[in-house]
Amino acid sequence: MYFLAVDLGTTNLKAALYDERLCCVGAKSVPVEYDRSDGFVEFDARAYVDTLISLIAGLLNSHQAAGSLVNITLTGQAESLVVLGSSGAPLMNAVSWMDERSKDECAEIENRFSAAECYARSGQPAALPTWPATKILWLKKHRPDVFQKAAHYVLLKDYIVYALTGRLLADCSIATFTYYFDIYRKQYWPEMLDFLGVREDQLPALCEPCSNAGALLPEVAARLGVSGNVLVNIGTLDHFAGMIGTGNVRPGTLSLSTGTVLGLSTMAGDPVKRDTGIPMHYGFLPGTYVMLPTAESGGASLEWFQRNFLPNAGFRQIDEQAALRRPADVLFLPYIVGTNAPEFDLDACGMFYGLRSKHDAFDLALAVMEGVAHLLKKNCDRILASGTPIERIIATGGGAKSALWCQLQADITGIPVSIPVEKEAACLGAAMIGATSAGVYADVSEAANTAVRLEATFVPQADEQNERKHRQFVALYEAMINAQRMP
Repeated sequence: MYFLAVDLGTTNLKAALYDERLCCVGAKSVPVEYDRSDGFVEFDARAYVDTLISLIAGLLNSHQAAGSLVNITLTGQAESLVVLGSSGAPLMNAVSWMDERSKDECAEIENRFSAAECYARSGQPAALPTWPATKILWLKKHRPDVFQKAAHYVLLKDYIVYALTGRLLADCSIATFTYYFDIYRKQYWPEMLDFLGVREDQLPALCEPCSNAGALLPEVAARLGVSGNVLVNIGTLDHFAGMIGTGNVRPGTLSLSTGTVLGLSTMAGDPVKRDTGIPMHYGFLPGTYVMLPTAESGGASLEWFQRNFLPNAGFRQIDEQAALRRPADVLFLPYIVGTNAPEFDLDACGMFYGLRSKHDAFDLALAVMEGVAHLLKKNCDRILASGTPIERIIATGGGAKSALWCQLQADITGIPVSIPVEKEAACLGAAMIGATSAGVYADVSEAANTAVRLEATFVPQADEQNERKHRQFVALYEAMINAQRMP
């Protein structure tokens, strides 16, 4: 009995095969290709589907698993938009969540709806060009030919479900990223739809996350060489699947993904407070909510620094050399692409403070690591202030490979940081969903008890200097913002 997990990633499209003990027996991935120009980021949705089917078929064939496949569970990115015509085929290239064409449309939405109303309905503190609502408004103004012919607006995972099963469905955990979904009423937001000029029948039917969407279409099953009884589970967002894959299925644990984006996710406490200013999303379990602040300057800061100032040094060497320079006496503000959570301020910028002639590139690399850890603490403090506990942090992604960085995060936040054995947490989480839906496990908590194992835990080392430096970090941020806004 095998379960297939599919991660519809931004950088790579991944498929991983798991047995009923939730051990990975094989995995394949392929990079995603984009057309980029002047802030536009698009990709061919039909080619994406063809690549996915070929990827799955190759994986099943190489492990002779086609005859034992039970289900396929989807996870991955949320906001990328696919516009379908009346035939069900895309009318244009899919618009990636990375696309920034709709910045002006964000301002239009903010002029029509108050920030308080948007937060109360969508759970999002700010209108951002990543949201499909802003992209639809852009199409209405700039591509009326597409807008007038549009039969359906779907997100990428919705489109994959449609391509595999023939059903137009959206799970509520993904719909929460549209900016036209009411996360508390579990329905589309009618006033926003009216503003966009979108009818509800142009959107996929809503369902609970992690539910079965239906069986594979006969033609898809034939291409994969599997039985027509293989089911497709609609799954959930990649961040949420990663939470499941790290055992984060109840309040008290914070999942931290340090890649290009610093992603934080935790189950919201009960009752849900709706005035925290923290991005809130409908969760992966019925009736639950997830706090999901992300900082786009997180992991990108060290990647940027290494690329520009230590191009010949690998991350292992940076780790080793930076460790020799602790504690850092330089502060770094990691806002090199502005900031999302917790401030949502595009005026923010990066800076080093305290530079002396004695400092070299490795001193600054340590400062960058500490700066990202201070940004993590700011978000943790905001979550804690909302009444949601954080008893431990489970770290995945590239940043989790650095023992130094993990220890810095533990020391600065004052919260233990653990590293799981399985690093592909999203795929494991999707497999856990699939095995649970097949009845192998009673729920994802039982599956987590079986599959999730920790490799190491970094215990916070109390240091008053860290607290003083964090106060300096906060003060420097305020000073920088004030300087940016001087007339």
